[in-house]
Amino acid sequence: MLDLSFLPSGRGGAVTDLPDDQDDAQTFAMDAAAFSHPSFVLPSVADPVAWMKHQMSDAAENRIKMAKGTTTLAFKFKDGIIVAVDSRATGGTYIASQSVKKIIEINPYLLGTMAGGAADCSYWERELGRRCRVYELRNKERISVAAASKLLSNMVYAYKGMGLSMGTMVVGWDKTGPALFYVDSDGQRLKGDLFSVGSGSTFAYGVLDSGYHCNLSIEEAIDLGRRSIYHATFRDAASGGSVLIYHVRQDGWQVISRTDVTELHYQYAEEPRPSLL
Repeated sequence: MLDLSFLPSGRGGAVTDLPDDQDDAQTFAMDAAAFSHPSFVLPSVADPVAWMKHQMSDAAENRIKMAKGTTTLAFKFKDGIIVAVDSRATGGTYIASQSVKKIIEINPYLLGTMAGGAADCSYWERELGRRCRVYELRNKERISVAAASKLLSNMVYAYKGMGLSMGTMVVGWDKTGPALFYVDSDGQRLKGDLFSVGSGSTFAYGVLDSGYHCNLSIEEAIDLGRRSIYHATFRDAASGGSVLIYHVRQDGWQVISRTDVTELHYQYAEEPRPSLL
């Protein structure tokens, strides 16, 4: 067993950006320095937020335009949570990579997904992983999914309007069971049973809505996640590569499969299609 007796027993004042809602009844008392917002150099203008909004508007001489696309999804069912993503990274019509890992392993019980700016999602979710580890060391127990999602929401809210591009899901299993939250770069945080995020999400939702129910078997849930991502890659040019599936269980997450969408295309093409009404 890990000996944590060397940690200081004295603690600083309560941290204001930690969750205090009904989703997480834990009491947080940590050193504020460990959870202070990262400091970045901002534009030397009177109002950085207004300046950035202008640079990303049509009125700007050299407009900053975020060209992005992806498909990610996660849903709860009776045996945990299925997380499925594609692996294509794009910059407009340019395909930068076909092998991006869009599921970030925060800790053995927590996962985060990437949609939007790859750098933004990767940086902030890895920073979230650091804070979750600090919490675990200081409190000798894992952070809840609700608390982790609230930490991420508060971190990015501090930079609202400054050009961040994020649409993420925080997924995991804690003392309350499986939990799924959506968090975006505006600080919005939603709890739910099913989310799909990205340019291909509308296509994924069409497949999910036709086959989702909470009593799916593990095999059925995996197949539904895989099919949903595949059909999104078939219709959305900004999604593609391969389909990566994770299963979140009580004993932690498990990597299920990574399948090239080309293989899935020929596999599904041979299956009989339902007749139209």
